[in-house]
Amino acid sequence: MTEKPTNAAANALRRRAEGYLRRRRTSGSRPRSSADSVRLLHELQVHQIELEMQNTELQEARDKMEVIVDKYTDLYDFAPTGYFSLDEQGVILDVNLTGAALLGAERTHLVNRRMQLFIAPPDRPAFQAFLSAVFTRRGKLVTEATLQQAPGTTFRAAFHAMRAIAPDRPQPWCRLAVADITELRRAQESQRRLETMTVANRELKEEIARRKTVEAALKKSEQHYSQLWEQSRCLQEQLRHLSHQLLSAQEDERRDISRELHDQVAQTLTGINVHLANLRNKSAVSARDLARQIGRTQRLVEQAVDIVHGFARRLRPTVLDDLGLIPALHALMKDMTRQTGLHIRFAAFADVERLNSAKRTALYRLTQSALTNVSQHACATLVKISIVKKAGTVLLEIHDNGHGFAVEHVWHSKRYKRLGLLGMRERAEMVGGRLTVESTPGHGTTIRAQIPFRTAGKRRQTP
Repeated sequence: MTEKPTNAAANALRRRAEGYLRRRRTSGSRPRSSADSVRLLHELQVHQIELEMQNTELQEARDKMEVIVDKYTDLYDFAPTGYFSLDEQGVILDVNLTGAALLGAERTHLVNRRMQLFIAPPDRPAFQAFLSAVFTRRGKLVTEATLQQAPGTTFRAAFHAMRAIAPDRPQPWCRLAVADITELRRAQESQRRLETMTVANRELKEEIARRKTVEAALKKSEQHYSQLWEQSRCLQEQLRHLSHQLLSAQEDERRDISRELHDQVAQTLTGINVHLANLRNKSAVSARDLARQIGRTQRLVEQAVDIVHGFARRLRPTVLDDLGLIPALHALMKDMTRQTGLHIRFAAFADVERLNSAKRTALYRLTQSALTNVSQHACATLVKISIVKKAGTVLLEIHDNGHGFAVEHVWHSKRYKRLGLLGMRERAEMVGGRLTVESTPGHGTTIRAQIPFRTAGKRRQTP
């Protein structure tokens, strides 16, 4: 604690007054008059009053100084920061009450002890380097270290130090301010964790949003694949139904061929055999009867040949391979008109014969199937068939004036035999084309088949 100021000024003033009185008494040898005595007495009284006033002022100044000293002593001792005075070796020269409380010891027990004793052993070399830097550099230096109050009790502290110079302390020393930053470091660590958690939370939200997007995409994909699965199942069902219908149609066709062979060809051949047997048995027959019998036999043979040719045309028309697509279609339409009475209009461009065999066969079979369906189901009187070239493709269009049908209902219904339509679609797709059917009940039906126009290497001559 700082010592209280003395009344040195009052004593100096008193000594000056006494000296003045001594000089007045010895200044002259001549006797003084009574007037001089009165004036001297008056001056002494004035000086006495002045001294008393000065003494009063000094007393008041001393009291104020004591109040100020007490105030700043309290501020020093009870400051929230520990203040230390250290020499170059780290010996504590002075410390306030807060510093003593930080170190957990009495102030009197801390003076003349080294500050390094209260630094945690791992931080002592760094603190010693810091203390050496304080005495070799100018300005304030800052560092951190772990202080220990007792074995096992530590806290993190911040050190602010600056070299100091005082007249009453000839040896070098420094001022050291120590503050407990444990809570600050905890707050900073909490802030850092909060920021980390905020970043993690933001990333988590982004991940949740991404996963929701993926989940939505997966649900959409699942729905899409469910639709594809349903379509695949429907196509498999259609294929199975088509296979059944195809087998059934093959059996019907074989039965019809067998019946026709038995009823027509076999009977005709039997008649020929009977006539030949009669000719062999009647050796004495006349030339006229022989010629008549041979003529009957020839007619039977011609009839059998016509029947066989009819089977061949239905199975594979030779005119398609020998003459081309257009003559084969003309022959087909002529036979269909003769059998059903349909009136058919046909138009085609000549370069259609440049198509390869597979595509010409597909166009022929599509037309054949369409005419068969019209004759069996449409109840039409007029059919228009056209083959045109359009945008690098060949477009086959077949339109009838029949009663029509509901296309979607027929495509997806199991009650109808769709072998004709499904077979036509399969034929178009086999050559890289596509088939569409447009029909409205009461307004006829239009079938369009569009296939790529890739010509064969050699152009066929159109008869």
